[in-house]
This record gives sequence, C-alpha cells and structure tokens, in this order.
Amino acid sequence: MVAKLNSTEKDFWRHSAQISRKDKIRNIIIKQKMNITRSLLDDIRTKQLKWYGHVQRMEEGRLPKEVMKWSPPGRRKRGRPKLTWAEGIRGLMGKKGINGRRLERQRQLEEEDNIIVKWAEEGVETLYSLLNNNNNNNNNMQVNIVCT
Repeated sequence: MVAKLNSTEKDFWRHSAQISRKDKIRNIIIKQKMNITRSLLDDIRTKQLKWYGHVQRMEEGRLPKEVMKWSPPGRRKRGRPKLTWAEGIRGLMGKKGINGRRLERQRQLEEEDNIIVKWAEEGVETLYSLLNNNNNNNNNMQVNIVCT
C-alpha cells in the first residue's frame, strides 16, 4: 500500500510538472523543481499522530476512545498477523522518538492536578459561604487561610 501511494504521488508530481516518463528525469530532480519538501506519506503519518493525541486527551467513555481501546474477541487468523492501527502508531512514535507511556503518565498527572484544583476551588467556595453565614450572624470570627 505504501509503495502504491508513493508511486501515485510521484506520478502526480511528474504530470503536474508536464514531464513524461520517457524524458527519464529522476524523481529527486522533479521534487526539487516543484519545491516539494514533504511527501504525502509524511503528511498522513503526522495527521495520524495528531489524531492519536487528540483521542488520548478525550474523556473516558467517548466513542472514539472506546473504539481505539477495543480489541475483537476470539483468535486471529493463522499466518503472519496484519499490523493493527495502534501497532502502526506505536511504531511511528518509536521512529519519531515519542514515548507513549511517558505521554500517558503526563496526561494522568495533569488530570490529577485538575481534580486537586477543582477540590481546592470547591473548598474555598465552602469556606466563603461559611464566612458569609457567620458574618450574617454577627459573630466575630477570624480565619487564617494558609496555602502550602
């Protein structure tokens, strides 16, 4: 599939430059003439990584995330197993030097931080409501708030 994609892309650039295969001009020369820096395959891989990151940041229970985590029941066919999309993404991450486990752990830590901030905000709101109730009752109460 990758070879067909590369071949089709090169044919497109050759046709766009109005160069025939009979002219025997190398693909590298055509790419330089057309100012092409990235291939279509590079763009596809980049978009796949962006989509993977987007899905990983989604909340639990969202359909795309559930579909990505799902594994079909039963056994696979005999012979060499075909590469799954997730395995391809992990391989691509390895090639680009991206550590998926580290990113997942970082995302978990960010979620925990968000929960702590939410608890703190709820605690401050509760404290303010208590102070307002006490001030309405004309009780002189001094409260020291210490953040560590």
